[in-house]
Amino acid sequence: MIDILALLIATFPASMTAANLVLLGRAEGTPAPGTLVSILVPARDEAANIAACLDAALASAGVAIEVLVMDDGSTDGTAEQAAARAAADPRLRLLRAPPLPPGWTGKVHACARLAEAARGTHLLFIDADVRLAPDAAARMAAHARANNLALVSGVPRQRMGTVGEGVTVPAINLMMLGYLPGAGRAFTNHPAMAAACGQLLMAERTAYDAVGGHAAFRHRLHDALALSRNLREAGHRTEVVDGSRLAGCRMYSGFAEAWAGFIKNAREGMATPAGLPVWTVLLAGPHLLPWLLLPSPWAIVALALSLLTRAAITLRVREPLWTIPLHPVTVAVALAIQWTALVRSALGRPAGWKGRAYRPADGT
Repeated sequence: MIDILALLIATFPASMTAANLVLLGRAEGTPAPGTLVSILVPARDEAANIAACLDAALASAGVAIEVLVMDDGSTDGTAEQAAARAAADPRLRLLRAPPLPPGWTGKVHACARLAEAARGTHLLFIDADVRLAPDAAARMAAHARANNLALVSGVPRQRMGTVGEGVTVPAINLMMLGYLPGAGRAFTNHPAMAAACGQLLMAERTAYDAVGGHAAFRHRLHDALALSRNLREAGHRTEVVDGSRLAGCRMYSGFAEAWAGFIKNAREGMATPAGLPVWTVLLAGPHLLPWLLLPSPWAIVALALSLLTRAAITLRVREPLWTIPLHPVTVAVALAIQWTALVRSALGRPAGWKGRAYRPADGT
């Protein structure tokens, strides 16, 4: 009986994925005359990434741009590399973040200060490990205008070089496409259905200012989701598009870094006392439980459905194919991260990132 239940649960992410892969659109079009995209890069100890990030941003075509880098107390040469490029290209400005005020998280503070200094009609926030495609800024701005969107976001093509990355990073697209109705498209206009990826997020300037920008959620760690929800609550339209052809990103360099990075944001997502038991059933039921029920024919069908779901997502978002057989481990690790985050929060332990510690409730 339990094997049949596992199969029934497996139909949920499978059917959701099938619908979302059809619904997930691409940013297309030509920007309106007078559009200026401010490409905004918060950077803290990003010497390994900043040069390539800025080179890709400055290669943007099809729309007028400016590029702003906020050096947030780096100690590794990030500022020096950005300064050298700024000296050679007047479109690039290097800014220095003031000391982090009480109650703010680091990235949110840097993004708020970047927005204050930006001159653009559209604000394109990217992480330093993101490499924009030349037409990404133009296509996102055009898509926002054509569809009356206050926010356009996408998950960049995730590049992975180690098994540790392969069993952690693919969970992003699995959750977005396998479990979120509509995958963040604008027609799912309720704030609870909002979604966004902080690696690649464009906000229309007027709407961004109207909802208070990043200052409205200064204590948050999951800044992209908070901004998307705030905009929807104010009646604006937000949308997730296929980001795999707009940008690429290698988030982490191995398992330990990925583990720490995902734990940082977990308490503002799935890792809540009420929500995580439900998520455990929804994830373990179709993707892990059938392995324990072999050789039941129903369990075999459930596993086939699980792996086909993951394969369809992987192919669409252009992630490495070698990560597909690791799918059960990916789900197990994702759940381990969420439960660890919940336990750490219950014990009062803050999440740490780049020399700073944050508590999920107050951002300190």
